[in-house]
Amino acid sequence: MDGFLAVETGRRTTLKAPIGCVGVGLHSGLRASLTLRPAATGSGIVFRRTDLGLDLPARFDWVGDTRLCTALVAPGHPEARIGTIEHVMAALAACGIDDAVIDVDGPEVPIMDGSAAPFVFLIDCAGTVDSLVSRNRIEVLKTVRVTEGEGPDAAWAELAPTATPGFEASLAIDFSNTAIGRQAMTLRVTESSFRALLADARTFTLAEDVARLRAIGLAQGGSLANAVVVDGPLVLNPGGLRHTNEFVRHKLLDVVGDLALAGAPLRARFSGERSGHALNNRLLRALFADPAAWRWQDDEAFVVSAPRQMAREAVAA
Repeated sequence: MDGFLAVETGRRTTLKAPIGCVGVGLHSGLRASLTLRPAATGSGIVFRRTDLGLDLPARFDWVGDTRLCTALVAPGHPEARIGTIEHVMAALAACGIDDAVIDVDGPEVPIMDGSAAPFVFLIDCAGTVDSLVSRNRIEVLKTVRVTEGEGPDAAWAELAPTATPGFEASLAIDFSNTAIGRQAMTLRVTESSFRALLADARTFTLAEDVARLRAIGLAQGGSLANAVVVDGPLVLNPGGLRHTNEFVRHKLLDVVGDLALAGAPLRARFSGERSGHALNNRLLRALFADPAAWRWQDDEAFVVSAPRQMAREAVAA
């Protein structure tokens, strides 16, 4: 089945077997180990800090930091965080994984090659298994928009109703006087389109920003092996780009991962201009803050799962 936000609601799915990898944290620079594990039906996606013995639900209202990544932070416990979750979340959502436990032994998910492709590979190796419980979606009923800045350079992101089942996304980015320039992309996000068009697009940065980021404790593990580095009109990576529009592809990959923190697939159309992790998270918060903006869409008998109940509690709060 074309798993991510596709026409068929299908059944809730988890992994068939555990599988793991080891790498480095992009921002921490620390060795990072990750293991994807099967989980009980209805439990949703949960990150587990194995070194602290704490669980962090993959939910929009647990996001505590959006500086150059999306990080979950336990309320009242700033030391209990897991950063750079967006790529593995995008892979899980695209492959239709509803329930999983993600063991991480430190403060950050390994960056791998800077894309979601390694995590898609791990999911393929582990295999998947369907439950007897139907998958339900969140249907957006009216347009919700968030903005940052003013004038022609303002950034914004919105979710709007769509006449067709599933999830559509349209994004534009604009980096003046660099090899990036202005790029735009629109697609209907399914498992097939994610694998073909988004999964292998890598994170990127400007060479002029690297020293500044490291001075404030970020990008400690960044290298040409896990990020595209742009210096004015030049791409510094020896192999160049994987796609001419790899930059906007990666930003759309981030959108998929960030919006997967809704707790269930979305039936909606996403549009954005210069949107990043902060706006993506603000968009989900704005959506769930308005009970008239969304509803559960069930194709079979309604079953209250843990992620749905948690989302309702978040809205009620």
